[in-house]
Amino acid sequence: MPPNSCILCSSTAIQLFYSDLSEHYASDYYQCQRCRLIFAPPRDRPAQEEEKARYDTHENDPEDEGYRTFLSQLFNPLNDLLEPASKGLDFGSGPGPTLHLMFEEAGHRMRIYDSFYEDDPSVFGERYDFITATEVVEHLFHPRREFDRLWKCLRPGGHLGIMTKIARDDTGHFANWHYRLDITHVTFYTKNTFRWMADHWKASVRFPDDRIIIFQKPE
Repeated sequence: MPPNSCILCSSTAIQLFYSDLSEHYASDYYQCQRCRLIFAPPRDRPAQEEEKARYDTHENDPEDEGYRTFLSQLFNPLNDLLEPASKGLDFGSGPGPTLHLMFEEAGHRMRIYDSFYEDDPSVFGERYDFITATEVVEHLFHPRREFDRLWKCLRPGGHLGIMTKIARDDTGHFANWHYRLDITHVTFYTKNTFRWMADHWKASVRFPDDRIIIFQKPE
């Protein structure tokens, strides 16, 4: 059964975007005609055990300069926007939390959250000057719920920084896109998706790089 509505904006204007029926990978992807989100339906998502096993293979080491350079794609433009000693949350910090250390080294105060590795829901009872989500949002089964929760934790004037590869409205590109072939990647955002989110939140949005998105909450 196709989904009844968009998992981000709840529109019922859903169309089949792409079907992959190859021998080793079978999934349908739908696109919302309002917010332009592309997503796999629940039946094509990995089981929690399969998802966790995939994350356990990630070699994220805080001492790895290459990994720090990768995270700097978000760290640098976001840090430039922050006041000294800002308070931040790294959402989806993963098996080798590192980004929060980079912000702490820059003088900020940090908390981390990860549903598999640091599942402490008390973080959502606090308010933050900035929130980061690096290589996280493409894994979300329920993006509207998670984004709403993060947005409520963000202080007026605060920033939400996201790192993810931005999808194209192009089935030919999507078919061969390596980002899609990770079984834990089930939700894909076009630039128009992020613009819809900004309009929904009455927020500003900027794209400092081709995989970096920074929202600012209105004062």
